[in-house]
Amino acid sequence: MKNIAVIGSGTMGNGIAHTFAQFGYQVSLIDVSDNALSKALATISKNLDRQVTKGTLSESEKETTLANITIFTDLQTGVAGAELIVEAASENLELKLKIFKDLDHFAGPGAILASNTSSISITRIASVTSRGDKVIGMHFMNPVPVMKLVEVIRGYATSDETTAMVMDLSLKLDKTPVEVNDYPGFVANRILMPMINEAIYSLYEGVAGVEEIDTVMKLGMAHPMGPLQLADFIGLDVCLAILRVLQEGFGNPKYAPCPLLVNMVAAGKRGVKSGEGFYNYAKGVKEAVVAAKFATN
Repeated sequence: MKNIAVIGSGTMGNGIAHTFAQFGYQVSLIDVSDNALSKALATISKNLDRQVTKGTLSESEKETTLANITIFTDLQTGVAGAELIVEAASENLELKLKIFKDLDHFAGPGAILASNTSSISITRIASVTSRGDKVIGMHFMNPVPVMKLVEVIRGYATSDETTAMVMDLSLKLDKTPVEVNDYPGFVANRILMPMINEAIYSLYEGVAGVEEIDTVMKLGMAHPMGPLQLADFIGLDVCLAILRVLQEGFGNPKYAPCPLLVNMVAAGKRGVKSGEGFYNYAKGVKEAVVAAKFATN
């Protein structure tokens, strides 16, 4: 397996493309606009520069990595010849179903179709294809070039052969794959999102401020990043989407998103990517947003 296609050039997509290209794979990076793809290549180049500065990559290896990536705005052309296709589009069920329905027509009959979804059912995604045995979840962590974990999610029909191939491929990317079954949130987000949601409730109910909550979890629980800062980093809209998948999937009110999270997303406060969430990033540094913003009345 040498030819990989990645659909979506946002934070996760460009990180996945970067990682495969760095390990010698020929990568087709696909998005709907040339502007999005240009931004993605600039981000990959910047992240490669950091690796060169740290001494973990040479300048020639950086250039080879960039040369391994080809960009496309046409899905059918971009996936031609790909042996593995990794979808990294927005966490939206209808969008993913459309992409996989199209992929089933455009991809070669032997191609594995993987989704980087962080919570949506692989079985549901596979249901719109004629190759359920070749559909699998490949959930990378952010930032992809740095984080070791890959959650490998087996749908109801995913074959042993497909699972073994993706597990082996993950190892070749110097990742640690963990096989999990297809239930809402899988493992990572089924555990992480309720913790983040509870941290938001603690803020919403006035138990403590933003920095105080994050400090307790960092110093008391040895978390490298507090849950509110982590939510900003993930994207508050993504956190909300995952909580809704959990709530709907399990029918359990304990997964209901905090009203504060719902309001912040509605107001366009999505975290780092929008410049403000629980912290303000507009000045290039992280500053806690004033407590009055999060008042319950």
